[in-house]
This record gives sequence, C-alpha cells and structure tokens, in this order.
Amino acid sequence: MDYSPNFSSIWLAFGAVVVGLVMLVSGGESLVSGAVRLARRWGVSPLVIGLTVVAFGTSVPELFVSLTAALQGHPDIMIGNVVGSNIANIGLILGFCALIVPLHLTLREVWNELLLVLGGSILLMLCSAYGFFPRSVGLIFIVTLLGYTTLTYYRKSGRIPEELLSESDSRAAAQPVLVPILLVIGGLILLGSGSSLFINGAVDVARYFRVSELIIGLTLAAIGTSLPELASSLSALRRKESGMLIGNVIGSNMFNLFMVLGLTAVIKPFALSRDLLHRDLPIMLSFTLILIPILQRNGGTNRWHGLLFLLGYAGYCLALL
Repeated sequence: MDYSPNFSSIWLAFGAVVVGLVMLVSGGESLVSGAVRLARRWGVSPLVIGLTVVAFGTSVPELFVSLTAALQGHPDIMIGNVVGSNIANIGLILGFCALIVPLHLTLREVWNELLLVLGGSILLMLCSAYGFFPRSVGLIFIVTLLGYTTLTYYRKSGRIPEELLSESDSRAAAQPVLVPILLVIGGLILLGSGSSLFINGAVDVARYFRVSELIIGLTLAAIGTSLPELASSLSALRRKESGMLIGNVIGSNMFNLFMVLGLTAVIKPFALSRDLLHRDLPIMLSFTLILIPILQRNGGTNRWHGLLFLLGYAGYCLALL
C-alpha cells in the first residue's frame, strides 16, 4: 500500500527515533525529579512516592506516545507500547535490578495494586477478544485510577514526622517551590515534542523494513518509553529503597493500563489486534501473577528471581521475531 513518509530518508527517520527517545527520557527524568521533590516537601513516604508520583511520572512517556499514535491513526503502536512496556517493566527492569541486589517488599504492601493490575489485564483481554476498546471501559479505568490514587494518599501516606525526614528530604523541603515546578513543566514540554518525533520516525522505520506497527510498539516503543522506569529504578536501587523500586514497577504497570489506555479510549476508542490475546496479553498477565507467590513466600525477590524474569523476557522477545 502506498504511503507518504514523514521523513525524506530512512536515516532521518532513525535520527528522529533516537532524538525522540532522548527527549522522552530527559522529559521523564525532569518530570519525575520535580514531582518527587514536591512530594517530599509534603512528607510523603518512599513507597507511596513510588506507587503514585514516580509511577505516574515514568508512565507519562507511554501516555504521550500512545495518545500521539492513536490520534495519528496508529492504534497498534499505541497498544503495543502499553503492553510491551508492562512486560518490559517486570521482565527487563525488575529482573535486572533483582539480579544486582535482592529486593525486599512484602505482598501485603502492594496487594491492592497487584489486584488492580490483574483486574485491568483481564478486562483488556476481554476487550481484545471483542476486538475493540470502548469509551465506556476507558471511563471505568480512569475513575478506578482516580479512586485508587485518592485512597492511597489518605490511607498510606500521611506525613512523615520531621524527626524522621532524611537529610535529602529536608533539603528538598527547604528548596524554593519554583524549581520543582519548572522541572515538571520542562519535562512535559520535552515529552510532548519527543513523542511526536518518535512516533513519526518509528512509523517510517516500520514501513521501510515492513515490520508490523504492533511489533514496533511491543519492542522499540515499549523499551524506549520504559527507560524512565529503568532510570528511576536504578536511582532507587542506589539509595537502597526497595519499596520505591518495586512500587515504581507495579505502579507504572497500573498507570499504563488505567491512565494510558483509559484516557486514550475516552479521547478516541480503538480497535485491538487479536494477536495480543494469543501471545502478548497472556505473557503480561503471567509476569504479574508470578510476582504474587514470590513476594508472599520470600518477602521480596532474590537474584535467581531476577535471572528468571530476564530469561523470560529474552524468550518473549525471541518469540516476536
């Protein structure tokens, strides 16, 4: 089928993909940094920051890329980006971090979030069997997410007493509020521009090599937009904050499902490829399910769990070839 390319050569398209990814990662990092500073000013705990603020911030690249892809008429890139990112968050990012150092978090601390991810995944599978994601389901997703975020803040956070604040938390609270606000605004600008550039380049690359847009979404877009999750997870690892790290991964998967798919469907309902139901969605669901016995039995992950996740993700990527 004839098409009008977005760029005059494949090299310019590759360049757009790379520059777009750099802008997405930089924008995500800026947004997360500003959001975390604001949260610390309010005395929010590291686990809650990971489950909400960081998870939301690192999911914004997926949101911008998905909205741009859907509005430009590329729903396969959009859904592939969300599903592929959720698989990469557990298989690649959590697996890599768990391989470096054991991570400690009990199942009870993230049980509600895991249930929401499982419920959202099952509902997405039902929509995939139907072949369409309607606006009504998108509204359900958004209302669910808003309710969760509100309840989480009031039930789990409160304020950290001043005597328990770390030195970095105290410094964050003492900084002018304008600095984190500017970081958030700058991050949003980079995310908006980078997502458009990335999508235009990725579409040209997919068409040039005759690769389906779904595969591009599941791999290139998914890994690219998961880089902020990797950066924030490694940062939490350096600070020995396992709760923030695992909370970020689980929270990001929840926000990808409920915020990205929900908001996209409300703006523009989209069709779903049945290939997702036969291959990708069961993998996404399995990676989430396997976390339950691991956290229940071990109170966290160890290195062989990390190796298991990485091998599973490598096998999944090979199956896409």
